[in-house]
Amino acid sequence: MSVPAIYDFLRYLSAKKSVDDRALNRHVRDSLAAAIDSHPAGHRCDILELGAGIGTMVERVLEWGLVRVATYTALDADRACVIEAKKRLTRWAGRHAFPATDEGPQTLRLGGQEQHVYVKLEAADLSEFLARHEGRPEWDLLIANAFLDLIDLASTVPRVLSLLRPNGLFYFTINFDGATIFQPEIDPEFDRRIEALYHETMDRRVSGAKPSGDSRTGRHLFEQLRSAGAEIVDAGASDWVVFPGSKGYPEDESYFLHHIVHTIGTALDAHPDLDPGRFSPWISERHAQIEHGRLVYIAHQIDFLGRVRS
Repeated sequence: MSVPAIYDFLRYLSAKKSVDDRALNRHVRDSLAAAIDSHPAGHRCDILELGAGIGTMVERVLEWGLVRVATYTALDADRACVIEAKKRLTRWAGRHAFPATDEGPQTLRLGGQEQHVYVKLEAADLSEFLARHEGRPEWDLLIANAFLDLIDLASTVPRVLSLLRPNGLFYFTINFDGATIFQPEIDPEFDRRIEALYHETMDRRVSGAKPSGDSRTGRHLFEQLRSAGAEIVDAGASDWVVFPGSKGYPEDESYFLHHIVHTIGTALDAHPDLDPGRFSPWISERHAQIEHGRLVYIAHQIDFLGRVRS
């Protein structure tokens, strides 16, 4: 595809679905399934997802058959994502012959007698949500996919874990961990400089006058979770690996790549430590590599499964 004239975040989230599907660690997912299977027969699993986006993880929970009966609260700060999630989940249910019933403005009932999940889609900032729910253990499973590297771990992890019931599970996936790789190299030294400065923008990110990012979230979560009194049951790599096959990039992954390159270009635009006479052509060359089916992109990430102690 040609370089997009405009960039659409909802399309990016949709294009990212197939990338995440490949990346999610199978061993950690199997450990999650085993932990859920240990619940008593007929148990209703109350699930909360932070940063739920357009509902792709809801789809996976159903596709994987993780739960038979559940309530699923899908939280996202972006109202556009929440609106799109309801539309997308309704379409998904139709494609999979999965009954879908509209239960209210942002609520769906998915499934029939054997398997049914009530999905409540809520548009709210995490801090606002925590102000209402912190310290009230209401959920059995807490999910966050490609989200925790956008917050301040030290101040937020204990608060979100307080939402889990005793022995409640958390499934924290696609946590970025300090490696952004583009191949082929253009200028090895300059490539590394761009990577380092881009990661620096993550570490310096501020939202609402508070730190909101960490380019090494994956490795830091080990200690942050233990410090919060949580048990890590399983962990494993969940790297994004996007490359062109014999028919080019799968699904809409060329758009995904263009969006990633655009994000880096925007984050480092006019950076005092980058020569614009070199950086602008570098961005253009990366877009051209995508157009010609040559760019390979790798990002290192880590998945976690754990539980809060009773």
